[in-house]
Amino acid sequence: MAPHIQIAFFSIALFALLSNSSSSPTKTSGNTINKWCNTTPHPKVCIFFMSPLKSPPQNRLEFRKMAIKTTLEGAAKAQNYVSLFGPTCKTTRQRAAWTDCFNLYNDTVFQLNRTIQCLDGGTRLRHCTDFDAQTWLSSALTNIDMCSSGAADLNVTDFITPIKCQNVSKMISNCLAINGRFLQEETKSRTTGTEEYQNGFPTWVSSGDRKLLQSARVRAHLVVAKDGSGKFRTVQAAINAAARRRGRSRFVIYIKRGVYKENIEVGNDNANIMLVGDGIRFTVITSGRSVAAGFTTFNSATAGIQGPGFMARGIRFVNTAGPRMGQAVALRSSSDLSVFHRCSFEGYQDTLMVLSQRQFYKQCYVYGTIDFIFGNAAVVLQNCLIYVRRPLKGQVNVITAQGREDPFQNSGISIHNSQIRAAADLQPMIGSVKTYLGRPWKKYSRTVIMRSYIDSLVSPMGWLAWQGTRFAQDTLYYGEYRNFGPRASTRLRVRWPGFHAITTRNVASKFTVRRLIAGHTWLPATGVPFKLDL
Repeated sequence: MAPHIQIAFFSIALFALLSNSSSSPTKTSGNTINKWCNTTPHPKVCIFFMSPLKSPPQNRLEFRKMAIKTTLEGAAKAQNYVSLFGPTCKTTRQRAAWTDCFNLYNDTVFQLNRTIQCLDGGTRLRHCTDFDAQTWLSSALTNIDMCSSGAADLNVTDFITPIKCQNVSKMISNCLAINGRFLQEETKSRTTGTEEYQNGFPTWVSSGDRKLLQSARVRAHLVVAKDGSGKFRTVQAAINAAARRRGRSRFVIYIKRGVYKENIEVGNDNANIMLVGDGIRFTVITSGRSVAAGFTTFNSATAGIQGPGFMARGIRFVNTAGPRMGQAVALRSSSDLSVFHRCSFEGYQDTLMVLSQRQFYKQCYVYGTIDFIFGNAAVVLQNCLIYVRRPLKGQVNVITAQGREDPFQNSGISIHNSQIRAAADLQPMIGSVKTYLGRPWKKYSRTVIMRSYIDSLVSPMGWLAWQGTRFAQDTLYYGEYRNFGPRASTRLRVRWPGFHAITTRNVASKFTVRRLIAGHTWLPATGVPFKLDL
């Protein structure tokens, strides 16, 4: 995770200054737009970009749709500008940062298009809800922030600054606020009774996917084997072949035991991929990219997953860069409705990048030192083992660094029914190395730990300030609920306004599989066992 740096971005020429009078609306139109825009966090941006519309919105539904469509137009212009900027790259670091921004802006347009299709009722994915729309809008905003983070990683922020448009971020933030009010009403009217689920999985997991995740043997469409006994010798070759298939139904790739030294990517155009290994002891995907070696945090990932509906079972994802190489990601996921079952993620700093969207990790292992579960997804880690490793001399360990940057983003990290322990290399040094549950990467950082075992390695304070400042301590949400173990007591925890020793089930339930990731709507289909509520 990159250091927290606030960067002042210049609006690019494609987006005129707010004081530009050539596009001023008529008085009647302007007054109507003002009424709606004044309900948003950034009314001036809203008024400027929506005033030229010929027909002002007549109700909240129209206002929401028009705001998102206007934002999509702005994001598409920014995307085009970013693509034209590529030839100006003069160094490998500039190229690396630009490549991130190009891919992230493309994904922002993808997420906004997805949101429009959802609200128009034209999506082919499935029946979608205001919760879906909020997830995709959240992802769009996270992408733009991640572009600047990559530039900061490689110290090329001045180079990236001209292609950044702060107005797009503000427009997405407005859309989050507009849709967020619909979501609040939907939540209030929704019953919280006992929705059906099977074998401990949320209901968005289909019965077919559930069988795939639980079956001892799975019929694969493609087989990968280092010894040549499969169709492919590398995992990426099989993923590329899957991308060329017709349709986007579930596609299973079986990876036979072996150590696969490669970086893999599953793109947005490659939905519903499932990777099945022979278990974390036998099937390993490994690489050693890092920020110190000239990669951005985003692109350091051994495995980068974007395609919606991704699933993995029985695979170990490793980044071998080591503790001296800084940020080095083993897995980066922005796959919506993704599931990882009985997998392992091993690294040091920034091991598991839960970048965005809805994710579920069941019976997994996570190893790291600094900020090693980080990002801005809505993610639940359930029945997982979190192992803290030995850091470099003088460093402290921090388990989570959640990156929620807008109060309307429906994201957060939930660690449920899990264990937090010292890895073998840290155990002899527990008394001399401080370990914390998390620190706030962004202003509205949100992390909750529930019904989990917290061992003696964790500091009694529990949580760490961001770089010795009071940053976000009033606006974050850190909660603990009915944990147990030597460091589960909250008596000596930080006294920040944003820290909560949760005492009621009603509050804690907001961070369950059912509520945080709407797991009852999609997990049952995957076949992964899960606990829907507390």
